[in-house]
Amino acid sequence: EVQLVESGGGLVQAGGSLSLSCVASGFTFDDYAIGWFRQAPGKEREGVICISGTNRTRYYIDSMKDRFTLSRGIAKNTVILQMNGLKVEDTAVYYCAADVVSICPPDTWYPISLYWGQGTQVTVSS
Repeated sequence: EVQLVESGGGLVQAGGSLSLSCVASGFTFDDYAIGWFRQAPGKEREGVICISGTNRTRYYIDSMKDRFTLSRGIAKNTVILQMNGLKVEDTAVYYCAADVVSICPPDTWYPISLYWGQGTQVTVSS
């Protein structure tokens, strides 16, 4: 059974940093693309960032390219999303997601046919 467990959300002031972790189990980690979606109140879930089985990173929101970093952690089957320079508009529930293929979509990552974590709340105050 595939399981994704997130941790690390919380409340931070604008300009601050947070680190989200996702621990995966139930599949061969390097065979799956894995990353993060987010969903703000009243909005659709959107793909944020993805890392492939060969450690290539794809960003799906331009404003994040110089602020967010996704990496596979030292601990086995873990990915870490480092978020710096957080903005109020980054407030959302962040979901770890894994695809059944090892390659990240090139342009848009749709929330279809993926494995999901339970989500973790990130709140950025002004």
